[in-house]
Amino acid sequence: MAVAIRLRREGAKNRPYYRVVVTDKRSPRDGKFIEIIGTYDPRKRSDNYELNLERAEYWIKHGAQPSETVASFIRKARKKAAQVATVPVSA
Repeated sequence: MAVAIRLRREGAKNRPYYRVVVTDKRSPRDGKFIEIIGTYDPRKRSDNYELNLERAEYWIKHGAQPSETVASFIRKARKKAAQVATVPVSA
């Protein structure tokens, strides 16, 4: 089974909201999915996505192909996680 990580549209007309899902590549955009690993709200200006990076890494390791948009979210989440890890804790 070919697996993809992509956006699934939710929300109302003219008020889009997306979920980042792991799904079979052959299923329709809003069809069945395996797992929800995040969200994306294009109406918010900053920090408009949430992503479970551990689950995304797991699925990529097992052969899932992210869409271009989801791949950019993964890159941003990795960068954010690296910055948080390198910030020293003040005593």
